[in-house]
Amino acid sequence: MDKEQRTEIETIGEFGLIDLIRKNTTLKHPGSLKGIGDDAAVLGPTDLVRVVTTDMLLEGVHFDLSYIPLKHLGFKAVAVNVSDVAAMNAIPTQVTISIALSNRFSVEAVETFYEGVNLAAEHYNIDVVGGDTTASRSGLVISITAIGEAKKEQISYRSGAKVNDIICVTGDLGGAFMGLQVLEREKQVFLSDPNMQPKLDAYPYITGRQLKPDARMDIIHELRELGLVPSSMMDISDGLASELFHICKASDVGVAIYEDKLPMDKQTYDTALEFNLDPITCVLNGGEDYELLFTIDQKDFPKLEKHPDIHFIGHVTAPDEGKLLITKNQTAVALKAQGWKHF
Repeated sequence: MDKEQRTEIETIGEFGLIDLIRKNTTLKHPGSLKGIGDDAAVLGPTDLVRVVTTDMLLEGVHFDLSYIPLKHLGFKAVAVNVSDVAAMNAIPTQVTISIALSNRFSVEAVETFYEGVNLAAEHYNIDVVGGDTTASRSGLVISITAIGEAKKEQISYRSGAKVNDIICVTGDLGGAFMGLQVLEREKQVFLSDPNMQPKLDAYPYITGRQLKPDARMDIIHELRELGLVPSSMMDISDGLASELFHICKASDVGVAIYEDKLPMDKQTYDTALEFNLDPITCVLNGGEDYELLFTIDQKDFPKLEKHPDIHFIGHVTAPDEGKLLITKNQTAVALKAQGWKHF
């Protein structure tokens, strides 16, 4: 078997690495006047407002390279930032990507990471216009800034929810969290016996939800076509309950959601039971689904009523009514936010 090629980054240096990254990027947007290669990118003027979001991903905190391939990580790093742009009801146009690398990483590893980045850039029709590269003594660090645009009246904030608005979510929830539980379990099995092969074949959907999430730009484009602007919106990165709490705080409202309306894939449900976890708790508090949570005026309901991938899970209430989960037996219980905590 041929030995895998490994080129040390120090053999090509920082500028060689930048040239390597630049040669595989192409600019598609007319507003991207200058990308990688100068001291700064140059973006053209526009009559639209721009949104800017930044995320950091740290090895050992946000990802584990023992089970996430670098190509998947490159795609995911872009997707989670695009998801924040989508959460503002905007269209992503450019990203900058900064990475800090230890000497564990070869030139080939960086190329593999950027294969995923460029796949995501193509998938979401965005331009990679810059970033930075530096050394790290603590593993891989990724920082991405995404820029998007929209008409001022199309932007959706967390603060716009109104009493009697309908609460909507896209896709299904809890899958990424359960995928993480499976990956962590198989990692521990492997560490205890390196001869054991990970048993992931039974969990393709939920492990995919964890390893390669897809920002819901399809929904944003559909809302554009329908002429529908959500009254408030967020993406679901830290768990449904946590995101609902953010909307309640920003909009000064309460919420009531219904247990039997919460969308969950069968594989998520079955795996939660396998791990002796409550499936509804996983749906409410599992993070990294990167689906969209938004509210709409009741008059807009007919536009989305038959949409196969938008689910109506409850309604907005007055703030003094609190944040409630209505169980299947019609009991109202206080909603608790137990999702991802950053500190």
